Amino acid sequence: MDVLDTVFEVIDMRSFSNLWFWIALAVLWSSTSHWVLGIPHDLIMRARREGGQAMEDVEDLARINTGRLLHIVDQGALILVGLGFFWLTVLGMLAFWYDVEFAQAVFLLSFPMSIVVWVSVRASRRIAAGENKGEALCRRLTVHRRWTQGIGVVAIFVTAMYGTWQNLSVSILH
Repeated sequence: MDVLDTVFEVIDMRSFSNLWFWIALAVLWSSTSHWVLGIPHDLIMRARREGGQAMEDVEDLARINTGRLLHIVDQGALILVGLGFFWLTVLGMLAFWYDVEFAQAVFLLSFPMSIVVWVSVRASRRIAAGENKGEALCRRLTVHRRWTQGIGVVAIFVTAMYGTWQNLSVSILH
C-alpha cells in the first residue's frame, strides 16, 4: 500500500461526510448574512441607535459597495450571467447526472449564493435609486439581510438533508 492509499483511507475525502465541508458551509452563510453588501451588521445596528458618525460610515460604505457592484454588473452583466449559468450548469450536470459528490457539494454552495448575488444587485439598485440615506438605507439593508438569511436557512436545510441522504445511501451500499 502506498502513501496516497493510506491518506485516502485515513481521511474521508467524500464531501458530505467531511467535517471541513460543514464548517465551510457554516462560515459561508454566517459571513454572508453578517456582511450585508459589504457592511457589517453591527455597524448598521449602531447607526440606527446612535446616528452621527456611524450613520455616515454606513452611508459611505453603502455608496462605495453598491457603486462598485453596479459598475461591475452594468459593464459586464451579459458575460457574467452567461458564465454564471454555464458553470452552474456544468456543476449541476456533474453533480446530478454523473453523480460526482464533490460537484454536488460545490453546487449546493454555489447555487444559493448566485441567488444572493441577484438579491444583492436588486438591493443595490434600490439604494442607488434613492434609499441611500439614514433610516431608509438601514431599513433596506435590514430587509436585504433578512432575505439573505432566509435563502441561507433554506440552503442549509436542503444541503443537510441531501448530505444526510448521501451519507446514508453510501453507508447502506458499503
